[in-house]
Amino acid sequence: MGSADALAGAKDVADEISELVRERGLSVATAESLTGGKISCQLGVAECSAEWFAGSVVAYLSRVKYDVLKVPEGPVVTEECAAAMAEGVAGLLGADLAVAVTGVGGPDEEEGQPAGTVWFAVRAESGTTTELRRFEGDPAEIVDKTTLHALHLLLDHLKRS
Repeated sequence: MGSADALAGAKDVADEISELVRERGLSVATAESLTGGKISCQLGVAECSAEWFAGSVVAYLSRVKYDVLKVPEGPVVTEECAAAMAEGVAGLLGADLAVAVTGVGGPDEEEGQPAGTVWFAVRAESGTTTELRRFEGDPAEIVDKTTLHALHLLLDHLKRS
C-alpha cells in the first residue's frame, strides 16, 4: 500500500470529528512524536477547525516531551509516555479531548522496539485510554497509518461518549 493510500479517508474522518465536537462544544488538541504534525494538519483542514482545534505540540526530542508535556524521564516509546503526552497537551492547551502518539517510524528499532511500534493515548474528561499498535511498511507508510489510526481513535471515542 502506498503512502497516499494509507491516508485515504482522513479528511472524511476529520470532518466527522469536527461535526461531533462542535455539537458538543468540545475542543481538541494533539501531542505528536513520530507523526511530525500530520495529525494536526488533518484536523486543521477539517470543517470549522478554528472553532474547536486548540492546537498541537510536536515533540521529537525526549527533553521536549519531559519539559513541555511533563512526560516522566525515561523511555519514550511506552504507554506511560503516550498517556502523559495526551494529558500534558490537554492541560497546556486547555483542551477537552486530546490524542497523542509516540513510536518508532523506522527503518531501525529504537529503545529495543521494532519499527512500526506505536503507542496511542486519548485523554478525555472521563480518563485516558491507551493502545499499542504495530504497523508494517516504510517510515512514510508507518507515519500515515499512525495518523489515520489516531483520527479513528478520536472519532471512536466521540461516538462512544
